[in-house]
Amino acid sequence: MRIGVLGTGIVGRTLASALLSNGHEVRLGARNAGNEAAVAWADGIGGPASEGTFADAAGFGELLFNATAGAASLDALALAGAEQLAGKVLVDVANPLDSARGTGPVLTVCNDDSLGEQIQRTFADVRVVKALNTVTAAVMVDPWLVDGAHTIFVAGDDAAAKTEVGELLRAFGWPAASILDLGDITAARGMEMYMALWLRLWGAAGTAVLNVDVRPAR
Repeated sequence: MRIGVLGTGIVGRTLASALLSNGHEVRLGARNAGNEAAVAWADGIGGPASEGTFADAAGFGELLFNATAGAASLDALALAGAEQLAGKVLVDVANPLDSARGTGPVLTVCNDDSLGEQIQRTFADVRVVKALNTVTAAVMVDPWLVDGAHTIFVAGDDAAAKTEVGELLRAFGWPAASILDLGDITAARGMEMYMALWLRLWGAAGTAVLNVDVRPAR
């Protein structure tokens, strides 16, 4: 499958590399063509890897990942172009964090809305699935870095899109039993607000390589 990854930070590059390893063709998209990080990634990893603008990556991909900074995701997707996004599954892994206030990261949207919902409203023809935003990049693509069973969440309005994303998650190594469907895209509110707790867990544990295990009572 051809996959476009929007965002050239550690999350975007980690996802892009793992997708390549799983046999996909991947184009890494940035605001401008020739982005230094994207070029270095494409040149260094080899195989069916390429880079370009957000619009290039969106047009290339049959399925897309939004790994841009959450506060800038809507602008990035606008640059990608609604016509390039229409009808495609978009895996939204971004968190709407604002680190500019000097008091630690806070969310730019929360409680009665979420970035996932904003993306779905703005690009109504896109099949948005919120996923992978509750773990660090390395764990996204290698859940076995964390000992034992643990849980990854998905949310979205399109059941078929969530099934397709579940297949990608299983290819990353997430067992089917570890993938918990939280329902429609409004569940992105809780998934994004969880970041406040996750950041505290990181500080308390001394590592970002961690996750939660949800086990319903029997």
